[in-house]
Amino acid sequence: MKKIYKLGATLFLITAVAGLLLGWVHAVTEEPIARLLEKEKIEAMKATLPVAQEFKLLNADLTSSGIIREVNEGYNNGNIVGYNIKVAPKGYGGVIEMMVGISIDGTLRGIQILFHSETPGLGAEAGKPAFSNQFSDRHVDALSVVKGENSNENEIQAMTGATITSRAVTDGVNQALRFFHSSLKGEGA
Repeated sequence: MKKIYKLGATLFLITAVAGLLLGWVHAVTEEPIARLLEKEKIEAMKATLPVAQEFKLLNADLTSSGIIREVNEGYNNGNIVGYNIKVAPKGYGGVIEMMVGISIDGTLRGIQILFHSETPGLGAEAGKPAFSNQFSDRHVDALSVVKGENSNENEIQAMTGATITSRAVTDGVNQALRFFHSSLKGEGA
């Protein structure tokens, strides 16, 4: 019986020390990680709305917007030039967090993948220019995914072997475009 108590006390001591160390590591790394994530977000906003010099978080009601996580206004010389809309559609491997840039005239300027857990070599290719550049400089109300060559302005060519991811990214962009047209269009004009 004495051995069991000694073993229990030893195990408790080891777990307590490990818990304290994990808590300390979390406290030390929390702020640098938050700064890095904010820096990546700002870089994504600059990449998807390059005409903007400054970005301000818009306090929009996103409760009924589904996958939209955040809306930022892009400014140039004090004038609104567009919006960066952060969306999080569900892909094959989980949530795909991305930034969608839309200029004030409704032109889709581009997308930037912030986070994903898609399959390496397949869905993970969504952030690469071969796929993501298809979303640049398009003036459309909605996009659709096609297998094979895209022949219309509103078509996006699916990635081979990653149709679910292609559709998820396109759905995220479509949600951002719908939100722009229903809630933001005309705000800065």
